[in-house]
Amino acid sequence: MQVQLQADFEEVLEPLGNHAMEFFLAASLYHAHKVSFSAAAAMAGMSFEAFLARLQAHFDTGFILDDQVVEEDISTANKIAEKK
Repeated sequence: MQVQLQADFEEVLEPLGNHAMEFFLAASLYHAHKVSFSAAAAMAGMSFEAFLARLQAHFDTGFILDDQVVEEDISTANKIAEKK
């Protein structure tokens, strides 16, 4: 899918570095509880550690921990363990 940004977005995102659009879209999906942390990092094309550092730099927080997210992560880990 190709995305055409309005000029206003380009002006704001340009000084924020390479792949800022991907990072902020992935971060938004993560903060909206639509994707996991790992999925958001992958969508942003970043390592786990780099995504965490950038979240902390831009949002003053890294991980979002609530019961639902923890339960989803445990479920995902169990599914991965079952495949091995």
